[in-house]
Amino acid sequence: MLYLLLATYGTVLLCEWLGDKNLYTITSLTMRFRPLYVFSGFTAAYMIKMGVAVLAGTVIANLPTLLLTIMSTLTFFIAALVIWFRRDDGPTTTRSEENSNFSRVSLLAFGAILLSEWGDVGQIMAATLTVRYHLPLVVWIGATLALITKGLLALAIGRGLRNRIPDSILRPVCASVCVIMGIVSALQPVWGIH
Repeated sequence: MLYLLLATYGTVLLCEWLGDKNLYTITSLTMRFRPLYVFSGFTAAYMIKMGVAVLAGTVIANLPTLLLTIMSTLTFFIAALVIWFRRDDGPTTTRSEENSNFSRVSLLAFGAILLSEWGDVGQIMAATLTVRYHLPLVVWIGATLALITKGLLALAIGRGLRNRIPDSILRPVCASVCVIMGIVSALQPVWGIH
């Protein structure tokens, strides 16, 4: 069982690290909001996504590409709108005050991660390992830990950038990243990229 846990962790982490849009989403959200709030949101989302992958097996891989594309694209655009249109920073508002709403920020991170990139290689890998080894809990733990590790790496990058980028350009940068990722998500089927 330990072998399967470690194999799942390593495989899913490597698969998810290469070309994953959630890295950019988490980095972008962390540049704008408190890391703990973002962490809470993406951890819950990853737990659910891998739970669905383990339970659904290969069904996720057979979902219509158009449905997956629409869900991912809308999620990125909605995240960009939320970041762009959130209340203006007044002269007396500090960064800690603007990020004090745990539930709102966690829900934003949760939704951005949960609703994007269904049927990706990490989920397919978790589904495949579940079908092969019939140990769904072990696969779920390994895959979820891999995604959380990926999220923590993105969180560290976003936190480092946040300390170096002035507040006045954080909002347009974060919203722009989400818009770009939405466009990339929408064009993926056209380019034939998975």
